[in-house]
Amino acid sequence: MRKPLISVVINTLNEERNIPRSLKSVKNFADEVIVVDMHSEDKTRDIAREYGAKIFLHEKTGYVEPARNFALEKARGKWIFILDADEKIGPNLSKILKEIATKREKEIDYVLVPRKNIILGKWIQNSRWWPDYLPRFFKKGKVVWPTQIHQQPELHGKIYTLPDLEKYAIVHYNFESLDQFLERTWHYAEVQAEELVKEKKYKLATADLILKPLGEFLSRFFVGEGYRDGLHGLALALLQSYGVAMTYLKVWEKQKYEQKTIDNKKIREIFNTAIYEVNYWLSRWWLTKLGGFNKRAMEIIFKVKNLFLRMFS
Repeated sequence: MRKPLISVVINTLNEERNIPRSLKSVKNFADEVIVVDMHSEDKTRDIAREYGAKIFLHEKTGYVEPARNFALEKARGKWIFILDADEKIGPNLSKILKEIATKREKEIDYVLVPRKNIILGKWIQNSRWWPDYLPRFFKKGKVVWPTQIHQQPELHGKIYTLPDLEKYAIVHYNFESLDQFLERTWHYAEVQAEELVKEKKYKLATADLILKPLGEFLSRFFVGEGYRDGLHGLALALLQSYGVAMTYLKVWEKQKYEQKTIDNKKIREIFNTAIYEVNYWLSRWWLTKLGGFNKRAMEIIFKVKNLFLRMFS
């Protein structure tokens, strides 16, 4: 039997609603489709068989990373493309990846592919959600996934990054409702708290309950220019900061709600740091609205003000 050139790998759990769209998008791209299912209780596997996919079962782990490498081992293709069940690809992306596999295999080992995240009905183009590059297309053996949740894979060889153009992006139908977002947030918080406690031996620091969620909000809304996404950007920054707060509260729960005293000096230090961070990024935001001499003058004023905040906090 001839070895396939391109294998598409999809991990699933109760994805009967999404999997037809995903499988249809790779119909003319993949030489084989591998679906690794975590014992779905709906029609996911039946639908995958209808599309000609090869089905393998994996124990239910609560998140996809432990099953990634298992799925990669089942793929026989020289090149592998990883697709989630709630994603699809378009003809332009299919074409350029096929060209890489057939004409540029000696100069490229893995490809960083942009991803278009559609969240609450909108393509989020800021807030650190775009271009959301991921190593999704690679020669077999060149990418290895860690078993921890939301960790970066181990990459080997020569990299190629696709242009951050919509036509080359994976389309990800991410969170479709607030309920879905919050449900996943609780789940991810549980898993990440478990990893912090068991694998990293982390002990809860009071400051982390304030500064970590705040840092997440600031990095999404200001650093990632989430304000350009309008109310969606603000909502996502708030939701993701909530997710970080829940992670550290879950750590506290796993550490049996350890009682901690908070002295006045410590809480003052924490909130002074928080106020400084908020003030700094608010200042930067306002500076983007100004120009010419006014911008230079205001920048000096804000630097002096921030310096005084630091000195007397």
